[in-house]
Amino acid sequence: MTSADAMLRGVIPPVCTPMTPDYQVDAVSLTRLVDHLLAGGVDALFVLGSSSEVAYLTDAQRRVVLDTVVGHVGGQVPVLAGVIDMTTPRVLEHVRVAVEAGVSGLVATAPFYTRTHPAEIRTHFRTVAVRGGLPLYAYDLPVSVHTKLSADLLLELAGEGVLAGVKDSSGDDGGLRQVILRREAPFSVLTGSEVTVDSALWMGADGVVPGLGNVDPHGYTELYRCASRGDWEAARVEQERLARLFEIVHVGGTRMGGSSSGLGAFKAALHLRGVIDCPITALPQVPLNDEEAGRIGKLLASAGLL
Repeated sequence: MTSADAMLRGVIPPVCTPMTPDYQVDAVSLTRLVDHLLAGGVDALFVLGSSSEVAYLTDAQRRVVLDTVVGHVGGQVPVLAGVIDMTTPRVLEHVRVAVEAGVSGLVATAPFYTRTHPAEIRTHFRTVAVRGGLPLYAYDLPVSVHTKLSADLLLELAGEGVLAGVKDSSGDDGGLRQVILRREAPFSVLTGSEVTVDSALWMGADGVVPGLGNVDPHGYTELYRCASRGDWEAARVEQERLARLFEIVHVGGTRMGGSSSGLGAFKAALHLRGVIDCPITALPQVPLNDEEAGRIGKLLASAGLL
């Protein structure tokens, strides 16, 4: 991947990880999902992120995902790999495996579990970039890692050539705008919010990494195309349709955690659409029941997807 390629734009869905009923990676369904996303016109794929259930996968399962997706894509689009773990030594082992698998770029969060200082976060990203030798994208995910990546830190590392971009899942629109306004070096700004993509693109973001894009990749590529040609009214209409569809993540309600409800909804929708064979999520997530799957089906139908 050249430095020009590292300036990612467009729709880069974080690919779900289909599983068999005995909680193994379902490689057949995974390749079918990849074909579904490519047919939807996506610009790149991001494996082993939050929507991939990366926190639940063993190292062996992560390797199956990497080999399956990179091998099946065959260079049609860039494949980014999450190298997400608690500390630098653990992340570097994931980096080694991802590079061996032939990915185009790496995605890392700040270290977590341990209490970190910005100086340590800088060292973390610098070390991962040097050892990886590939474009490195920061994943700003404070809800999970309990550290917010500041605009100052991101732009400092961008200026050094350490970071090629950021996936912003912080929910901090003001911080996102600061990064967009102040960036000087080539630096991809990608929103992780499924429901405010039109707003982020209008501010100057370069693209979106939408978990819901697994379910409706065509919708997000259409939204991006509308924004790219300056048709903001059409972009708003498509965004509102997707925002209504996003209600599937709340079907699980209060009887389960947000991960169970959200990831379970994506997988249930993919199962209902005939893309994956089984909607199971990794333990200890609570599965959706038949009534909840039925409600997801109605939302899919309302969005024109069934």
